[in-house]
Amino acid sequence: QVQPVESGGGSVQAGGFLRLSCAASGYNHCKYDMSWYRQTPGKGREFVSRITIGGSTIYTDSVKGRFAISQDNAKRTVYLQMNSLKPEDTAMYYCKTDTAYGAMCTDNDWGQGTQVTVSS
Repeated sequence: QVQPVESGGGSVQAGGFLRLSCAASGYNHCKYDMSWYRQTPGKGREFVSRITIGGSTIYTDSVKGRFAISQDNAKRTVYLQMNSLKPEDTAMYYCKTDTAYGAMCTDNDWGQGTQVTVSS
């Protein structure tokens, strides 16, 4: 199991912004389609956004127009720029490797999460 590593969470006021990062682990030749999920206490993980190695992106409706996912393939890092944050965005945010490309590359690995707290 190769766990991606998230960073960039924190506490902000409503209307503020944060940028989350997710660095892939594993062999350097491995490439990944990657996703962000979020979870609040007592609820299941909710899909937020996904990016493929080709750059295609999708978002859940509640973050469209406010969040932007991007990637740096050389650094094997995915970013989630979160603007106009709302209290309902408060959650633990998790990164996940969806599909791995390359020999001996594993997928469906979750990071440990990074906390985002938005106060009103």
